[in-house]
Amino acid sequence: MATQLPDARRVAVEALTRIEVDGAYANLVLPGILARSGLPERDRAFVTQLVYGTTRARRACDWFVERFAHGELEPEVRAALRLGVFQLRFLGTPPHAAVSATVAVVPRRVRGLVNAVLRKVAEAEDRWPSEAVRLSYPDWVVDVLTADLGTDRAIAALESMNGAAPVSERSDGYVQDRASQMVVEAVGARRGERVLDLCAAPGGKATALAGAGAWVAAGEIRTGRAGLIAANVDRLDLSPLVSVVVADGCHPPFGAESFDRVLVDAPCSGLGSLRRRADARWRVDPEAPGRLASLQRKLLSGALPLVAPGGVIVYSVCTLTQAETVDVAAGFLDEHPDLEPLDIPGEPWVKWGSGALLLPQAEGTDGMALFAWRVPNATKKSESPAPARDQP
Repeated sequence: MATQLPDARRVAVEALTRIEVDGAYANLVLPGILARSGLPERDRAFVTQLVYGTTRARRACDWFVERFAHGELEPEVRAALRLGVFQLRFLGTPPHAAVSATVAVVPRRVRGLVNAVLRKVAEAEDRWPSEAVRLSYPDWVVDVLTADLGTDRAIAALESMNGAAPVSERSDGYVQDRASQMVVEAVGARRGERVLDLCAAPGGKATALAGAGAWVAAGEIRTGRAGLIAANVDRLDLSPLVSVVVADGCHPPFGAESFDRVLVDAPCSGLGSLRRRADARWRVDPEAPGRLASLQRKLLSGALPLVAPGGVIVYSVCTLTQAETVDVAAGFLDEHPDLEPLDIPGEPWVKWGSGALLLPQAEGTDGMALFAWRVPNATKKSESPAPARDQP
């Protein structure tokens, strides 16, 4: 109902202000705010669209705001202006509705300012100063992905990740992005095999591997996140097949050659999953890919001794940077030249070094990189002559 829309926008402004002032994560702060709001389901969905969309488009919205609003703005006023700009320039809301509804949710003393700025925004032409501003990303993200993927692929990926994330539900009811499901398919776990998911939280891949009939050890270094895995395992009634272990993936507490398959779904910069994590683009720093690549190499080194002869080790990350994908895989293979790179999956994956890349624009999924190697059945040992015995 029309009378509820200002309330929905007021709730959105509250969430946006919390994200800006308190550094709150959108996906963590919004559910609580919505639960207290008393809004009906339809309006809650509208608030979610406004908050996630405005957060993604923050830089582009600020560019419009700063053209017409001068001086320091209170956080709540800036949040409301961003919200208004998002409706006008990205949602295509009619100007009279976007302006009047946004003005209604700010204090009376600033309504004149908000009204004037948004009316100017509604009439303004797009004169974007750069692709980074137009697409609403930090400069470094656009620069890195352009250098690593090429301009066309990078721009298409960034545009794709500005859309809302689709809901993809597995047959067991677990909601999981299709790209993650495709990683599980590539692991190829079979009934009765022993599989290690080294960095398993929140448990989506571990439970899918168990759903294929494998016995799964699900590792996680943080106790709280290990609890998320356990909760998902219980909810899906997979406790007999999944053992949750709190452990450092760089030094996993398992016996050598004790798994048929090991999945290293490593922590990464997340630059392939930015549609799903609305505020992640503003939190990741330029040093993150290099810093995380070092951790990824350590995780692979810790995991390899756990794979039985003839077994498979799989490396995946939901990012698109060369440093965390091709470079990590190439370095790992240089250190272990006896490993056999396995064939990459077919479309929509594309060849990426010795592995494969799933671009977010290909299927509307998260972006994902995937590499897999088979461990040799036997290690060839160089033969050397026996030491000469001392003559009597």
